[in-house]
Order: sequence, then C-alpha cells, then structure tokens
Amino acid sequence: TSFHRSQTLDFKNGYAFSRLPREGIGGDTLFANQLSQDELDDLCTKGTSLTYGVVKRSAPSNFSPAYVAYDKKVLKFDAYFQEEVALSAEEHYRIRQVGIYYYLEDDSMCVIEPKVKNSGLVQGKLMRRHRVPKNEQGDYYHWKDLNLGIDLTMYGRTYRLVNCDSFTKVFLESQGIEVNPPEEMVSDPYTEQRRTPVQKATVPAGPDPFRQFLTYDTKVLRFYAIWDDTNCAFGDHHPCVIHYFLADDTVEVREVHRRNDGRDPFPVLMRRQRLPKIFGDKNKNFPSCVLEITDHEVQEWYSPKDFAIGKSITLLGRTFLIYDCDKFTQDFYREKYGITDFQPVDINKKPTEKAPQVIPPYNGFGIPEDSLQNCLSLFPKPPRKDIIKMLENNLKVLRYQVALESPVPEDKNRRFILSYFLSDDTIGIYEPPVRNSGIPGGKYLKRTKVTKPGSTPENPVYYEPSDFTIGSTIEVFGHRFVIIDADEYVLNYLERNAESFPEATLQSVRDHFRPRQVVVETASSGFPRKDLNDLIAEVQKQLKLHHEPFNTRKFHEAFHHFDTEGSGFLDKTRFLNVCDRFHVPTSTILLKKLIDYCSCGEDKVNYRDFLLAFPS
Repeated sequence: TSFHRSQTLDFKNGYAFSRLPREGIGGDTLFANQLSQDELDDLCTKGTSLTYGVVKRSAPSNFSPAYVAYDKKVLKFDAYFQEEVALSAEEHYRIRQVGIYYYLEDDSMCVIEPKVKNSGLVQGKLMRRHRVPKNEQGDYYHWKDLNLGIDLTMYGRTYRLVNCDSFTKVFLESQGIEVNPPEEMVSDPYTEQRRTPVQKATVPAGPDPFRQFLTYDTKVLRFYAIWDDTNCAFGDHHPCVIHYFLADDTVEVREVHRRNDGRDPFPVLMRRQRLPKIFGDKNKNFPSCVLEITDHEVQEWYSPKDFAIGKSITLLGRTFLIYDCDKFTQDFYREKYGITDFQPVDINKKPTEKAPQVIPPYNGFGIPEDSLQNCLSLFPKPPRKDIIKMLENNLKVLRYQVALESPVPEDKNRRFILSYFLSDDTIGIYEPPVRNSGIPGGKYLKRTKVTKPGSTPENPVYYEPSDFTIGSTIEVFGHRFVIIDADEYVLNYLERNAESFPEATLQSVRDHFRPRQVVVETASSGFPRKDLNDLIAEVQKQLKLHHEPFNTRKFHEAFHHFDTEGSGFLDKTRFLNVCDRFHVPTSTILLKKLIDYCSCGEDKVNYRDFLLAFPS
C-alpha cells in the first residue's frame, strides 16, 4: 500500500549528504549487501593473504535509486482502440488513436489521445498516470508485459499496440526482450469518408431558369380548392387557395379562415416549395423520410398542366378538389393550353336531414316529464313549471272523502281524504287514524300526479277536477277509490268557476249537498241564533252545578265516529244512546229544549250544535 520513495538526500551540521535507502517502493527492506551474515563474518575475520603483503580493498560502488536511474525515461507505444457508435446511421464503430506511456521510475502508466479540433469527442488524457492493475490477483502491468502487435486490456478497453519510439525499442532489446515488427496504424473510416471531396450534382440540360424568372416574375396562378378531411377524427371541409408561382414552378397552399371557425389562424398550410409528382426508383438503402428532395429522387414535378377546375390533386398526402380560379389564371390557360371551359364546381353542402329523436318507453321511475329530461339533455334539468298557475292557485286544495273498493272485508269501513292541489295538479291521499281499528292511519299516497287508466307513457293523461264527481271511481296505481263526499269548498270553487268545468261535475256536487242544506235550513228556521247561544250558556251553567265532570273529548269523538258520512247529523235514537253512555241528563228541561232546537224533523239531530254546550 506504500509506493513512495525513501528519503536519501539530507542535511547534517549544515552539510548536504546522501544516504542509502532503507526501504524500497512498496515498503520492502533493502539490503546494501546481498551476502548472508555468516559470509560477512567470514570476510571480516579471514582476510586474503598474499605473498607480498595484504590485498588492498577496493572502494564500494555508489548506490543510485530507481527513480534516479530511470528519471525522465518513458516507454511510448502507439496504439488504437475501437469504440462502438449506437445512434448513427453513417457509422457503426469509431477508431480512436492513442499513445500509451510507461514511466520506468515508478512503473506507472497513462493513456493520452491527441486532440482534434471540432471532433466533438472528449479527448486528451483518457487515463491518468498510475499503476494499472493487471488481474484480480493484485498484480500490476510491468514493462516486461509490453510489446508490439499485442492487445492490452485496461479497465475493460482493449488497446492494440502497433508501434513504439526508438528509445523504447532499444530499452526492451537491452533487457533481452525480442520486439515484434511494427504494424500499420488503422484509420477511422468515417474520418476518411469526410476527407473525400463531395461530387457536385450535374444539372440536366433544360429551360433556362433565369429567363423563366424574368418572364414570369410576379405572375401567380390562383386556384380555389377544398380539402376534405372528414375521414379523420373531428375532420371537416377546409377551403384553401393554391398559388402556383410561374417564376420558379413552386406551389403554396393557404387555408381560408372564417370568423369564429374554431381553428388557429395559421396563414400557410404548405410553405412555398417545389412539389414532387412522381418519384423515381428508390434504392433499398434510401431512407423513406428525407429533409430535402433533389432531382435525383424525383422523376416528375408538378407543372401548370396538372391543375384544372374539377380535378382532384394530391399535394404532400392531402387531396384538394379545385372548384374555381381567378381571371388571370383563366387567361393564362386560354392562351397557353387553349382551354375555354372554366365552369366552377358547386361545393355547397346539401342540408342533412335531421334524424328524428326516438324517445324510449317510460320505465316507471318518477313522473314521465322528469324521466323525459334524461332523453333531451346530457345534464337533465327539472321540468319547467307553470309559475302563473302556481301563483293563482296557491293554497287552493279540493278535498274529497273516498272509500276503498276492495274485496277484503277489513277495507270496507276504511275512509280516506283525497286532496287535489290546483297549483300543480297533484293528488295526495291521507287516511285518518281510527282507534282500535288495527290499521295505522297517516299518509297513504304522497303528493304526485296520477294518470288515468288507459293512458300510455308516451301520452299520459292526468286526472283533473272535472273527473271528480260524487260516486265516481278513481283508480290510483291499481287501487280503486269511490268518492262519497266532498268539502264545501269544492262546491264553492266549482260554482265560482262554473265556465271551466262540465255541467255534470257541478250538478253532481250540488245534488250531494242539497239534502244537507235542507236539513240545516230546517234546523235553523225555528229560532234565532241568539236564543240558541243563550240556551247553550244556561245548559253549561246547569252542568257545572249538578253534573259530574267527564271527558268531553271522547264525547266528541263518539259522535264523529258514528257519523260515517261526516254530515253532522245522527239518528235521534243513536244520539240518545251516546248521551246515556256518558251519563248526560237528557231528561232535564234545558237539555230537552236544546235537543228540540237541534232536531231536524223527527229522526235527525244536529249534534254539532249540541256539542257547543260541551266544549272540548
């Protein structure tokens, strides 16, 4: 691991002196004498004896270290290596010439490539000076491993040694190495190709381009064409103008842009250039895509004779239909080619027939108007409502009492309130809860539009107020209801808007309310309302003094329970039975008088007026 040189030059007492190195390169111990210790002892004790005296000992030779003996002595070899070129169509490999230098003083090596101007390569010192490993066992390259005509591999790159300088050859031969004969340096084929002169293309004999320029300068043929690009995605018919320059036989294509056409306003679709019509026979190695096209690759170019009205012409892969030209172009073709027919081609698009929109059948979810919006728009919106109708009929509700028509015996006594909302023609059904009936009341049908039986999902027909007559049957989603009663507001509303409803509907409600009005008139004709109020007040005072308090709410519910029709009248016998059940003293004079006042005829009693004496 230690490759430095030992220190041999030093100063002592102000004098410079040299001493022998104790350690060599690599830390190995150096011996000044290569004799063993026993031999040295013998030489010291046993001197050579001669006949004529003692032999004089010669002075030991001066020791010189390797870095002094081989200082500035370098072995130079000329070599080259082959480098692969992957991304190039003109060369597949490259030959790079280098010089390999071996420094004898410390057995180090370096590789230097001469710099070439504008080569585009990183040249100069390719490998710095150091001891180069020879194998994986830790050995290093020595000058004994170098010779001409061999392959030297350093760090995965193989160098071919082809020649050396005279000093290197003399040194190797002095050390007993037989130097191989030198080889010829291999040149880079791409560099040699660049050095060959480029042959100029011979221009074939033809018309004088200068004379053509002077004759037809500023003279341009103008054609109006259409480019059909409908085969591509989002393609369209693009109107274009084709300019043919007679001065140099070049063609230019400009696209005509209209206002708000949705395209980028590029003025030139094809720049001014000569356009090939027929290509010559290409070689197999000739690339299909080139930057510049010369006369060697083209057999025929486009000329004025190739352009005509009504003719389709293909320019650089795009097909243009020429449908008209300007007056100068017509005069040019008339004088040079004798063409007289310049009738323009009609390119106006025929209006396409709009395909009828097919509405799919109603699937039963939601109302048909709401489901239809999914077929009319990608982002469906709620159906538009009649705001004027909603404002005029706000809070106007027609209420009917209906009975369920069902074969089940438990459903015969069930009564429902059918509400018709005039603001949006919707229907809601509510069932009043009845105690101990076993059926929980509440909302039976939420507010929605109801179609008449027999209507189709495509043309739905909804129920209207004119369809609700007393005794008529209403079918709501498979359930049949019979109208048995109506609110007085229904009669008043129908009479106020009699011109908007059929006479049969209005007459049906009138006939239903006529008996009730007769009974009310009979009940109220016997005495004034003021006397009735005074009598009710006296009855309340008597009940507070002589009658025990009871649950008046249940008393009211009992009368409403037996009044199934909701008319406000009960039979006199049933009326007295309800009073006896709650221990009401009907035999007193005041109560008898109140019952007589509330009686309608001999068998009917207006229990609503009677209950005014029993506030809940």
